[in-house]
Amino acid sequence: MALTDVYNYYRRMEDEQVILSFKGEFSAELLTSILHIMESKMLELSIPMQMKKRVFNVLVECFQNLYHHIDKDYSDIPMDATKNSALVMVKYVDNKIMVLTGNYIPKRSTNDLKQKLVLVNELDEKELRELYQQRLLNNSVSRKGTAGLGIIDIARKSKNELGYEFVEVNDDYSFFCLSIVIE
Repeated sequence: MALTDVYNYYRRMEDEQVILSFKGEFSAELLTSILHIMESKMLELSIPMQMKKRVFNVLVECFQNLYHHIDKDYSDIPMDATKNSALVMVKYVDNKIMVLTGNYIPKRSTNDLKQKLVLVNELDEKELRELYQQRLLNNSVSRKGTAGLGIIDIARKSKNELGYEFVEVNDDYSFFCLSIVIE
């Protein structure tokens, strides 16, 4: 990489109004640090308190999803991917916060995840709340220790359709991209 590429990368992040970007391994300490950084950034941007709460909720859910659902077997993932490695980017565009995440997932998991995303995108606010309550009452916990509420809660808090894409990496893995807009 030429040194001028660093400046070009910086300019691109400025042009796209990126206020936070992280690629690497996730931990509880990292979540705390990112939430502190976001608190400062949102204070600078005079983000209303109600929107701040929704942003924090979405970020915590995204981190929990990334932490719980990153596949631990990385034998077939390209060398640039590491255990627990993912991408989180936050943008502030037109008085909206955009949270973008990305991580490798086994292709065998894409259909189930896509069905969940399609479902939450089809539901209105009331239906999302009912689905959330129903899942809470069912009290079913997966082998990973989650109740499957993350995507539902993200959709509820964002109050917008969730954008997503699965980028094929190889025969066994895809890179899952999620886009959340909070107004």
